Formats: sequence, C-alpha cells, structure tokens
Amino acid sequence: MPIAADDPRLVSPFEAAPTRYDDVPFQRAGASGIPLPRISLGLWQNFGSGRTLDVQREILRHAVDRGIVHIDLANNYGPPYGAAESTFGTVLDSDLRRYRDELFLSTKAGYDMWPGPYGDGGSRKYLMRSLEQSLTRMRTDYVDVFYSHRVDPDTPIEETVHALADIVRSGKALYAGISNYPADLTRRAHELLAAEGVRLFIHQPRYSLFDRTPEAELFPTLRGLAVGSAVFSPLAQGLLTAKYLDGTVPADSRAADSRFLDASALTDDYLERIRGIDGVAREAGLSIPQLAVAWVLRDPVVTTAIIGASRTAQIDDAVTASTTALSDDVISALEPFAAGVGERIA
Repeated sequence: MPIAADDPRLVSPFEAAPTRYDDVPFQRAGASGIPLPRISLGLWQNFGSGRTLDVQREILRHAVDRGIVHIDLANNYGPPYGAAESTFGTVLDSDLRRYRDELFLSTKAGYDMWPGPYGDGGSRKYLMRSLEQSLTRMRTDYVDVFYSHRVDPDTPIEETVHALADIVRSGKALYAGISNYPADLTRRAHELLAAEGVRLFIHQPRYSLFDRTPEAELFPTLRGLAVGSAVFSPLAQGLLTAKYLDGTVPADSRAADSRFLDASALTDDYLERIRGIDGVAREAGLSIPQLAVAWVLRDPVVTTAIIGASRTAQIDDAVTASTTALSDDVISALEPFAAGVGERIA
C-alpha cells in the first residue's frame, strides 16, 4: 500500500536501515574493482507519469533499505521521456542525497530522445549532450556508469567508443558500459576502449528463461573478456509471473497498459510453459518471479539482475531470490518450459 500523505517518513529526514547490507549479496563486475548487488532496481516503466511521486519515493527508499543500491536509468525512461530521471533526481534531493556515495547510478543514451538527427543513435554529439541533460534531470554531477544503449549502424563504432572514453576521462561517468551489443561488437568495443586506456566495465543484455540469446555467444565473450553483465527483463516483461496463468489480462497488469506487452503474448504455447514453470516453482517452494530471478543469477557471468517494481513486495521477492541457490534438479525441471540455449520465445 502507498504510504499516507501524513506518514512521518514523508516529512522526516530519511534514515536508511542500518541492516541495509545484510540481505542482498554483492558480486564483483568482471575484473573490475566494483561489486554490485545481485539485484538492481531499474526505473524503465514505473517511474513516469503513471505513478504518484509518493509511490515512486517509497519504492526507492525500500530498495535502499534492502541493499539494492544500484539504480539503473536511461535518458528516455518514462513516460514521457526523461521523467524517470527527473523523478529520481527529486527523490535524490529529498531523501537520498546523503547516501549518494553509497549509490551506484547508471544511465544510457542510444534510442530516440529529442527531434531531429542529433537526438538518437551513437554519435559523439548525441551521447555527450544526452549525458549533460541526464545529469541535470538526475540532479547529480556524475553517474557511476554511462552506457551506449544500442549499436547505431549509421555511426562508426570508433566514434561511439571514443565518446564513451572521453566521458569517463571527464569524470561525468566513472565507468563505461554498452547495452544490446552483439558478441562481435562487444569484443570490438572492448578493444577500442582498451586502446583509450578505459576498461569496458559492463554489458546490459536482455536475459530470462524466455530469452536465452546471450548464452550462445555473448556470455562466452563476456567471460573471456572478464566483463560484467547486468541483465534486464529477467521476468520477460511480467510474463514470468502468475498474473496470466488463467489466460486473461488483469486490468492492473503490464499487458493491459504497456506498449511493450499486450494480450497477443498469451498464446497456447506461453500458457503451457508458464503453467509448467509454476509447477516447478511450487515444488521448490518459490513464487514464479523468485524462481525466474534465481535462475538468471545461477550463472556467475551475470553480475546483477535488474528488476522493475511497482510495489515494495516485488523488491522483497527479488531479495529472496538473490540468496536462493537452485538445485540441479530444479534447473533441469525448467528446461522443457524455457527457451532453448541461444533462443528467444518472448
């Protein structure tokens, strides 16, 4: 439940829980000096105009209280574009400013953000100007990692990577990352950054029981390069939950109001798979989301799983998953219902 408008937590200075580092384990990102919590909070879809500031504030506070100190953003998260960064900046000022050095903040640029040819892609102009705008919205003078959000086929990768290196040298980002890059261009980005004296810190790919594309080429590449990974959509946009077990779309579900998911995803094949996964989860004493998050964390190539949250209970579920080691029997039982290695089904 959202906290009431007169709740003292809203008018008193926020004091993070003294036990905040007791619950979530941390894992070092590749060969870097940075450990990240196994669970990170992504502000992709729940921090725009569709939620009240009180709810968003409660979720961010609760995440920090549970040790989830890595907050992941992008310039165009909302809606509208920029709203998630602005919301975060508001809460940073009101509640989290004193904990800034305990937070690990990331943002990205690569997809469309503003009109015209300079508001999209991987050009030096777009990346640098976008980061300046992000820092203003987030009310901070630096982010911990800045990502090239996607490969831009119209911009030489050398230009994109040189911009990332210059951003790190400027101190406006402490580390460089890439997202949605295939294995071959990941190797090239790593090589180009190394030539600039900057290490590729982390890669952010989509990964879940329903999308195992990274297992074919990307994860072996990251292991070889000793680069960390922060996987997004571990619940496959909410498909790996119990919401759709009966084949209908609840009014408060993502499939009811998201441009990334709709009722067409609830195919007979999906329902067979999710009901099978539900059976495995029940046998293991877990919820479907807990099982799905624990599954992506089973491989140490995954540094952290980025979750979205519209309720604090979803954060607690993920915290439980972060300390759950799945047995070989449970992992094997999931195979008939998961995508094949290197394949994506949702």
